[in-house]
Amino acid sequence: MTQPIVAIVGRPNVGKSAFFNYLAGRRISIVEDTPGVTRDRIYAKCDWRGREFMLIDTGGIETSASDEIYKHMQRQAEVAIDTADVIIFMTDMKSGLTAGDNEVASLLHKSGKPVVIAVNKVDTPGDPPAEIYEFYNLGLAEIFPISSLHGLGIGELLDYVFDHLPKEEEEKEDHDSIHVAIIGKPNSGKSSLLNRITGEERAIVSPVAGTTRDALDSLVIREEKKYTFIDTAGIRKSSKIFSDIEKYSIIRAWSAVERADVCILMVDSTEGITEQDSKIAGFAHEQGKAVIVALNKWDLVEKDNKTYPAFVNSVRSELPFMQYAPIVAISSLTGKRVDNLFPLIDRVYENTNKRIPTGVLNDVLNEAVAMVQPPSDKGRLLRIYYMTQASTQPPTFVMFVNDKDLMHFSYERYITNMLRDTFDFEGTPIRFIIRERGKES
Repeated sequence: MTQPIVAIVGRPNVGKSAFFNYLAGRRISIVEDTPGVTRDRIYAKCDWRGREFMLIDTGGIETSASDEIYKHMQRQAEVAIDTADVIIFMTDMKSGLTAGDNEVASLLHKSGKPVVIAVNKVDTPGDPPAEIYEFYNLGLAEIFPISSLHGLGIGELLDYVFDHLPKEEEEKEDHDSIHVAIIGKPNSGKSSLLNRITGEERAIVSPVAGTTRDALDSLVIREEKKYTFIDTAGIRKSSKIFSDIEKYSIIRAWSAVERADVCILMVDSTEGITEQDSKIAGFAHEQGKAVIVALNKWDLVEKDNKTYPAFVNSVRSELPFMQYAPIVAISSLTGKRVDNLFPLIDRVYENTNKRIPTGVLNDVLNEAVAMVQPPSDKGRLLRIYYMTQASTQPPTFVMFVNDKDLMHFSYERYITNMLRDTFDFEGTPIRFIIRERGKES
């Protein structure tokens, strides 16, 4: 399911970025005491009471500003409002209720979205000052005094947000088909691939980067198997994103990756692997998704019998964290080798859902330990007692040891390679949870 989206809006310099960074748990937004510092929306995955949501930070809204930057920031915030499921309206206790707050409130009234007012910079615990009640004049919703600096009142605010998120469906999305997200930077041929697979102009194809605005789902039935293909807007560096609608679509693209079973990473063969390709691949890897790398536009590459092996080596070198992903050269324009994607999708989907019996798993583990002795430190040897599989998508294994600090990443990688050699696992990342026997974590 697509994660709900929570947007933080308000006039400039009320503490939106500080609040965003507090929830995100790391310094993502620039925080500076100057209006207009946050000029683009920034987003991060957060969770509260076990419910995950996407949090969007926005530039300040100045509805009467004539400056072009402020107009751009205003449009960004308006797109965030349109996108959001719940809106946190940030105000400033120290400056009090202003005409700018009233202008923002007017925009929010029109949105029809659930809104909660956060009155920031209430930096002392205890009963809120009487001045806070003037913010009820905005006529929007509940008011929560908070301090982004000290973390005061944020739990109560998030409880309100939690109660107004869209209700989780009692059952997950219909999953009688394999969900495949087609991802990649703009102009890599994602929409052309979808059209080739579906046999129709399902997505608009244009040489102008950013044509695909939303994630599109297309059901394809092939040899009695069902596939739901999700075409997404191209993901590019934030510094190169100027279209407000394109920014909105990127959030949906991240969400498409999250709800996919398999991702097809489209790479423009005429350009090779770029930094942005690596960033997109890294996101899919971090989400634990099965991945196929499709070298698109292969028909445009001048080649000999060494070209493909050299290109594969280049991909492996540029994406060292994704050695497990199969690579196929295709042309979505001519259809060359596009049919080869389907058996690959089936295989990596099967692998990411594969379960290994505990007994068989430990036979392989014992053989691995016998072949290569576990690491030691200051005379203390790592002992691995046993291993069991905890979950799938991706396959996740729990190893019980005597001291998890002794588990070196190189030995974990060795165990990973043994599992891959024995059980395949092509196309899917593998995760490990290391626990000391007798402890919860």
